[in-house]
Amino acid sequence: MITLRGLTKRYGGTVAVDGLTLDIAEGRVTGFLGPNGAGKSTTMRMILGLDHPTAGTALIDGRPYAALRRPVREVGALLDAKALHPARSARGHLTAQARSNGIPVGRVDEVLELVGLASVARKRAGAFSLGMYQRLGIAGALLGDPRVLVFDEPVNGLDPDGVRWVRELMRSLAAEGRTVFLSSHLMSEMQLTADQLVVIGRGKLLADTAMADFLADSSQASVRVAVPGADDRRALMGRLAREGAEVAPAGETELIVTGRTAGEVGDAAYGLGVRLHELRSVSASLEQAYMELTAGSVEYGAGTGTGA
Repeated sequence: MITLRGLTKRYGGTVAVDGLTLDIAEGRVTGFLGPNGAGKSTTMRMILGLDHPTAGTALIDGRPYAALRRPVREVGALLDAKALHPARSARGHLTAQARSNGIPVGRVDEVLELVGLASVARKRAGAFSLGMYQRLGIAGALLGDPRVLVFDEPVNGLDPDGVRWVRELMRSLAAEGRTVFLSSHLMSEMQLTADQLVVIGRGKLLADTAMADFLADSSQASVRVAVPGADDRRALMGRLAREGAEVAPAGETELIVTGRTAGEVGDAAYGLGVRLHELRSVSASLEQAYMELTAGSVEYGAGTGTGA
């Protein structure tokens, strides 16, 4: 488990991370979201002991990273996939890591096979594509078979097959009981991957909740109801509108209702004696819910016009 308590980082008069308190638990994938400049990378660096907090603590299984006896065996991390010597081969890079951390060299071939780089193990990393760098970085994070894993944008540069592979890998690692903390700007993929969601803006915690709850709580969530009779549709629309819901027609027989649950819509229809052909909840997409939450926390907002 990763535990943050009042975690704060200031650079002069700028507060990069502002009093974060949360638990990143084992056995699930925790997604980490926030606009550019929100403090995500700084938070991860403090967890890994690369930046010293101005205040508060970042602990891994109750200890700061610097106090871990065998850190590579306890925490795996990928922050910068290109942070390696380009003249080294993939195998040479991982072998150096293994030997310096007391890890059997045989583990190198295991992780190269796992990430799909066994066939290019002796190729110089400088000739790798960004996607291959990412795979090598993931291999390095897994080298010590750690229980805690921290990944910053691991799907950058990967093709669709590689993105799916990362998703399946993250979920399988969490299923083994590991702590998986993952940042990404690819919203559709995060929605498929993460169980828990942490969102920050301007260094402050905006949300720490289950993915399903985050989507359900968005004002973009709606209910779709199919009412075959025109008179019934008008009656149900009027009833829901009087109760404060927003109702809009969709197609020939469907209505889209926001501000009410499916159960509440069904009760209203039952009270009117209205016959329904369909009634279902429609969650917001992660992108919709995220944009709604972070609208006031975007530091580098672009204009929508072309200017004069």
